[in-house]
Amino acid sequence: MDNKIKTALTNSDKNNIWHPFTQMADWLNDDPCKPLIIDRAKGSYLYDVDGKKYLDGISSLWVTLLGHKNPRIDKAVKKQIDKVSHTTFLGLTHKPAIDLSEKLLKILPDNLKKIFYSDDGSTAVEIALKMAYQYWQFKNEKRSFFLSLKNAYHGDTIGAVAVGGTDLFHSRFRSLLFKSFFAMSPYCYRCVYRKKEIKFPVTAENFKDHNIQMHCRGQCIKEVESILVKNNKKIAAAVIEPINQAAAGMIIMPKGYLKEYANLCNQYGIPLICDEVATGFGRTGKMFAVEHENIKPDFICLSKGITGGYMPLAVTATTNEIYSAFLGKYEEFKTFFHGHSYTANPLACTAANAVIDTLNQNKILQKLQSKIKHLEKELTSLLEHYRVGNIRHCGVMAGIEIVEDKKTGKPYDSKLKTGAKICANLRKHGIIIRNLGNTLVLFLHLTMTNRETSKIISAIKIELDNL
Repeated sequence: MDNKIKTALTNSDKNNIWHPFTQMADWLNDDPCKPLIIDRAKGSYLYDVDGKKYLDGISSLWVTLLGHKNPRIDKAVKKQIDKVSHTTFLGLTHKPAIDLSEKLLKILPDNLKKIFYSDDGSTAVEIALKMAYQYWQFKNEKRSFFLSLKNAYHGDTIGAVAVGGTDLFHSRFRSLLFKSFFAMSPYCYRCVYRKKEIKFPVTAENFKDHNIQMHCRGQCIKEVESILVKNNKKIAAAVIEPINQAAAGMIIMPKGYLKEYANLCNQYGIPLICDEVATGFGRTGKMFAVEHENIKPDFICLSKGITGGYMPLAVTATTNEIYSAFLGKYEEFKTFFHGHSYTANPLACTAANAVIDTLNQNKILQKLQSKIKHLEKELTSLLEHYRVGNIRHCGVMAGIEIVEDKKTGKPYDSKLKTGAKICANLRKHGIIIRNLGNTLVLFLHLTMTNRETSKIISAIKIELDNL
């Protein structure tokens, strides 16, 4: 692209646009890197306006499931455009939404029987919270609290923020929010609990030690149980990101933690909301993260990869028990009064149908297992690096936590912008990833090749060596 045109576009962006999760003072000053203008994409790559290609190592913020410009999805969406691009879902229905509901219910846990559509991950969670809250009203019980985890992230709408446990994102809004109980996050590397024979934070070399994992799991579960023992009659629902607290820096739960958490919810009669916005559709190596520990929650929230990154769509799936509580006479006003203008958008539903068809017919998850092993092998090669404190990995998701001192786990001062600078430098290698503080995040397409994965890890090692 002509430099004058590119400069004009950059200046227009800086003058007119406010970017999400971006310190705009840095953006305006090109710190740590100049704005990158994307023109097109194909497969695992994004192309800028000058034609330079970049490996998309975060699936364009975790949404592009099967690579860019997927032929099956392209064809399906183009065909649907010739029929209808949008119609209200209030009082009407359409085939793409009906087909999608059938496909989802075949692959979701079999206790989930009803599909409610919305627009994004935040709204999917918001809907589950409101359904659970209203459900207890119909049972003549006043339950106005929710149970969540510290380090949790469930979206940016007010209800989702109320069950968010990441102070960086949520603390400024606390006075606006309903009350929630927050149990300790099972973040084994930065575990706050002490045991005489264990020194925390644990190092990269020993953090996978079974005793450390079980100690962390046990202490964290005890806190969950303590909250439930004292407050179970106040709690409308518990919400959790199964297996991986992704936005917290890819915090992978110790084996068995999710199962124990779900069992406690069941024991105390607390509906369980599993937020699979990030983990759904194969990202963990299984279709849904709950499958790793055979969990059957009362709600599952889906978005991001559901349309392969083509357009916004979200789903809140729930049980017949929850659904039936809302049934009644018109004048009883037991209706769930919640909806969105673009609910069940036909183009989005069509894209989602194509995604599920591709996953099933192309045996994507079966082929993925060898790719996961390759990623794990590549990540292991980074583990001994003197700037790597911890690597957390599940499926095609990974977090590489960078530290100033490996022995003590001392993090880099945030003023140094270490993680952001590494990500900026990776663009020179033709790679795009993002950081969450001092954690480098990988979120790979299910269709990414082993060679592409290796290229990302090799470039990261080079930039770590340059610290």
